[in-house]
Formats: sequence, structure tokens, C-alpha cells
Amino acid sequence: MSGTRETVSVVIPNFNQSRTLAACVEAALAQTYQPIEVIVADDRSTDDSRRIARALPCTLVELPVNRGAAAARNAGVAASRGDVVFFVDSDIVLRPDAVAQAMRVLREDPACGLVQGIYDKQPLYGDGVVETYKTLHEYFWRRRSAGVVRMTLFALGAMPREVFDETGGFDERVREIEDVVFGTRMSDRWTIRLTDTVVGRHDDVDRLLPMLRTQFRRARMLTSAVAGGGRNRVRAFSPTGLLASVAALATLPLALLSPWLLLVPAGLLAIFLASERGLLAFVGRERGPVYTISFAALHYAVYVMTVAGAAAGVPGLALRAVGGSR
Repeated sequence: MSGTRETVSVVIPNFNQSRTLAACVEAALAQTYQPIEVIVADDRSTDDSRRIARALPCTLVELPVNRGAAAARNAGVAASRGDVVFFVDSDIVLRPDAVAQAMRVLREDPACGLVQGIYDKQPLYGDGVVETYKTLHEYFWRRRSAGVVRMTLFALGAMPREVFDETGGFDERVREIEDVVFGTRMSDRWTIRLTDTVVGRHDDVDRLLPMLRTQFRRARMLTSAVAGGGRNRVRAFSPTGLLASVAALATLPLALLSPWLLLVPAGLLAIFLASERGLLAFVGRERGPVYTISFAALHYAVYVMTVAGAAAGVPGLALRAVGGSR
């Protein structure tokens, strides 16, 4: 990037996040880096989101119908003027120096096409065991992955406008994992960096069944996106842990033949836990041994749903491969 003071457009896609939207916008406006413009792209919310945005010193872009995060992000960028676009989801509150840190990374690496941040290890609102699980896991794997990566996640991150324009924006046909799909279309001449200096507090899912449903759905779609090639690879889960978790469940009926055969799923469960020993040790330091037991149980359930979702995505991938070979 040039040595001049680039302008930054903070683009906030929003759908029914009235609980967090004001805090998100206010944190964007209060960034230490200036000049900044803040744009809320509302995807036809049915709550008070638009009223909240109108009361704040930001630009509100209203989509005529609900079209998904990809369309909202594209509409926000189209209404912006900045040299750099900083995307942040409307359920995230940035640290005051988040934009400044992103701009520093872009200046230090002229080949960087996207700098992505991480979630804080403290949730925006502490809404129970499930949200704490999600927050700690997201913090741990993103921070562990810091550096040059091969994935694109747009929950919070900055991109030079030229890179966005060159890539052609988000594919509006994709309602979920649009961030991952974007990365498959980025030119290999751009590097992608994940940094733990760009941080925001996230208001994550706080109920078990919605969390598991979302994990299943994303895993199913990611099977196609990741196996389809491109530069994206997902490393939030251990391959050994994925295999051990589902194998432990599959071998549990062996106990009907002999109680001694319970040693098989027990051993596989031990392998699963060992594959995540770093994560579990981190959780133990942060929350203590009692909570770590709950965390491990939730993590196991998420692993199983990840494998189930990936398996559900295989037929669609096979059909696409057959269709592409004709």
C-alpha cells in the first residue's frame, strides 16, 4: 500500500441483530484510526435494526428483500468510498485499535490481500455454557493459526478495494459460507493473513440445538467448497479427533456383545481427547477443571455433527463431479 493515509470504509452486514448493532457501530466509529466511514447494509431486518442504524452517524443501505450476507456485503461496498474495506459482522464489537492494527499489517505486507482478525476469548455477553464454549474454541483455533493462512473468513477483516474489485465481490447465489467461497476465487498473487492483533468481542450462539444445527449445515456445505479446490482449507478441528469421535460412537454397540468391548469406544474417546489436549489445557487454565468437563462434552457433540455434516455433503459433491465430467 502507498505511504499516504488511506481512508477506510467499515462495512457492517446486518440481519436482525438489534441487540448488538448499536454497540458494533459505536465501536467502529470510535476507532483510533481515522478517517473512517461506517456503512450498515441491512438485509431487510424484521426487528429494530434499521431504526437503530438511522439514529447513529453512519450510512444505512437497505436491501429491498432479504438476500443473504453476500448481497449485503456487496451493497455495503458499493455505497462506500474507502481505499480499504473493513468488514465486521453486526454481532461483533471491535477493540479501539482493530482498524489501526489491520492497516499496519497491510502496510507491512504489500502483497497481503486480506488481513483477518480473531474473536476475543471473552464473549460480548456471557449467556451461558454454550456461548462460552463457542467463544473459547473460536479464540483458540484462530489464535493458534495466526500467520499466513489459506482460508477466508470475513467476520472481521480488512481488504484493499482493488482486491475486492478484482475478485468480483461475493457470490450472491451463496447464502452461507460466502466468505469461504470468496477465497476460492482470489488470485494466488495475494496472501491472506490471520492476526491476533485485530480483535473483537463476539455475541455467539448460546443454545445447544441451534449451535449443532449450524455446525451440521456449515460442514455439509464446506465439504463441497473445500474439496472443490481453491486456496481454502479449514483447520478448526483435528483430523484425528474427527475420526476418533465418530468411531467411538459407532463402536459403542459392541458393549451389547461383551462389557469388555466398552474398552474400544473408551480408547477411541481417549484418542479424541488427546487430539485436543492443547485446547483442553487452555480451557482448564481459563475456566477451571469443572467447566472443562462440560467443554469437552460439547466439543465432542460438535465433532460428531461436523462429521455427520461432511458425510451429508458427499453425495452433492459426487453429483457435481459427475455433472462436471459430462
